[in-house]
Amino acid sequence: MTPVRPHLVWDWNGTLLNDLSLVVTATNAVFAHVGGPTVTAEEHRTRFRRPIADYYAEVLGRAVDDEEFGRLDRVFHDAYRTGLTTCQLAEEATEAMRSWPGSQSLLSMWFHDELVPTVTTYGLDGHFTRVDGLRAAVGGDRKAAHLEQHLAGLGLDGRSVVLIGDSIDDADAAEAVGGRCVLYTGGFTDPGRLRASGRPVADTLTEAVRVAATLP
Repeated sequence: MTPVRPHLVWDWNGTLLNDLSLVVTATNAVFAHVGGPTVTAEEHRTRFRRPIADYYAEVLGRAVDDEEFGRLDRVFHDAYRTGLTTCQLAEEATEAMRSWPGSQSLLSMWFHDELVPTVTTYGLDGHFTRVDGLRAAVGGDRKAAHLEQHLAGLGLDGRSVVLIGDSIDDADAAEAVGGRCVLYTGGFTDPGRLRASGRPVADTLTEAVRVAATLP
């Protein structure tokens, strides 16, 4: 099948990489650091959103300003790095990438200098025409501007692109550049929230690719 939109952008965390358990552990390290509560994986999937400072503020029951979020982001990533070697690719990730008939790239909100060697370690770099991570000292913001920059680097119009990701923010980012998105239920967001958004939803990555190939 020739896809209507010839280029596929993959999300990394929670989509190609099955790191939900590690993300919840690192998030709880953040909350413990400031005397907050512990969240379960299901609570995280129900409440998580970007900007992440808003998610932290909701769980903590108080505002989290930029300065504090910077400190908490470092706590998160220190805990995340400690457990990264325990993570595996999502089920069907490699099969799904191989099944896409067009070009594909990777865009993550994880730090670029750490993302690139990790993707290489998993043996995936040959699949992508471009790999971009976050080129900033602090993460946590929305994805739309980063997707715009990613596509500019590829020389692509957003109307030729479909994104596969696991969060409402992924769909918002795709639509902001004129693209489409398929939301994967195996990541950081509760499937009910994804379906309630009205966007195309898939329970497996191979299904997500099949749906992506048909989107007008």
